[in-house]
Amino acid sequence: MTFADAFNYVLFDNPVSQTVKQVTKSAIGAVTPSKEVAPPPTIKVITERVPLYQQMAEHGPFIKLAGLMGASAVALGAYGAHRKYPKDRIDELKPIFETANRFHFFHTLVLLGVPFCRYPQVTGILFISGTTLFAGACYYRAFTDFYGAHVWC
Repeated sequence: MTFADAFNYVLFDNPVSQTVKQVTKSAIGAVTPSKEVAPPPTIKVITERVPLYQQMAEHGPFIKLAGLMGASAVALGAYGAHRKYPKDRIDELKPIFETANRFHFFHTLVLLGVPFCRYPQVTGILFISGTTLFAGACYYRAFTDFYGAHVWC
């Protein structure tokens, strides 16, 4: 008996492998439909390319608002980075400002993708209002050191 014969016996010709092959063949035969072959699905080929700016034209206000939000995030980031915080509260107020600015930037980037979602008006309004409420409250707290009724930041 050669090495190849022994190898084939261990992998394919032993009783356990034979049983596994038979069970697999019977299971595949039970699942496999009859010999009728379904026609292949048709594929719609788009030969006309529409530029991205034309695709976003319908929901352009959200792109413009994302630009304004990005500009305001940069301006507020520069202001908050160079602002003089009270010495006894800098360890508390500066992280609040950084969190607000980070969320402001992230939501600005996400707002750029709003025209491509299923319900762009609802999504855009929710993102803008959420950014205004959360980041606005955190900015207000970091700049005025006012606690208010609820502390979100």
